[in-house]
Amino acid sequence: MSSIQLTHARYGKQAVRVFRIVREDKWHTVVEYNVTALLEGDIAESYTKADNSVIVATDSVKNITYHLAKTSPHILHPERFALHLGTYFVSKYAHIHKSFITVEQLRWKRIDVNGQENSHSFWRDGDEKRLVEVVVDATQGKETITASVSAGISDLLVLKSTGSAFENFIRDEHTTLAEVNDRIFSTSVDLKLTYAPFSVTKNTALDAFKLSDELSAEGTAWDGNAVVAKARTATLEVFAVDESASVQATLYLMAERILAENKHVQTVSYTLPNKHYIPVDLRYAGIDNLTPSAAEVFVPVSAPSGLISATISRQLSE
Repeated sequence: MSSIQLTHARYGKQAVRVFRIVREDKWHTVVEYNVTALLEGDIAESYTKADNSVIVATDSVKNITYHLAKTSPHILHPERFALHLGTYFVSKYAHIHKSFITVEQLRWKRIDVNGQENSHSFWRDGDEKRLVEVVVDATQGKETITASVSAGISDLLVLKSTGSAFENFIRDEHTTLAEVNDRIFSTSVDLKLTYAPFSVTKNTALDAFKLSDELSAEGTAWDGNAVVAKARTATLEVFAVDESASVQATLYLMAERILAENKHVQTVSYTLPNKHYIPVDLRYAGIDNLTPSAAEVFVPVSAPSGLISATISRQLSE
């Protein structure tokens, strides 16, 4: 019988739901997160020898997440909160060498009353989510900790009723799709930005965490709320004005602008599923609804659908 070994192990808590109110007198700010916190380290014996003495219970992982949600000064910034949480795990526990933190932020927007933002009332602003993924790596020692951050958005549903074509693609015996010079273009945008890894300092404080001035400068991962908002604006504006030859071509233009506007972003990845709208054939009623310029009534079709994805990277100088 061939020998076997444990080659990978990771565990933690997923779907930790966090809602936090930050109270500044009568002015309240809210965030809602779904947090996943996973750990790696010297935990093999919990699998191979049934030794639980190396396990930080997943319930404790959950409790630490809630503790920092109350005490961390960075709760309103998902990148900062994830860095604080991930660094705490590898700093607190000598045998834990890597943490993987994912934060999904739901959208709450203030209600306007007579043109003014209400101090304590909010509405759910669609299905779009903010996403953050942080890996804190102490495998080289607790004095040589590095962090990797990616951030972005998901489920941003967009549509344009013209300004999109799809022509000159390969035609052979398998092709039934007609070429079209004017069509609806709709997709649900998933966008991920990545930053270069950077050093963080060992930190077991539950109420404090900071980076150097250089690493917390404008446009860095520390400034994630502003960076992602800027990338979101670029995505929407390019999508709206580009005379799209294809989803692929528009995707590239969106990523190109994001990299041009954000020097600290190293890669931009998009996943863009087609949301198809098929014109209804009304020839039975003597009405032209198939010519692109005359098409006004459509059937939304959820499946099957095209799926276009790509990663565009900054070329690093040698």
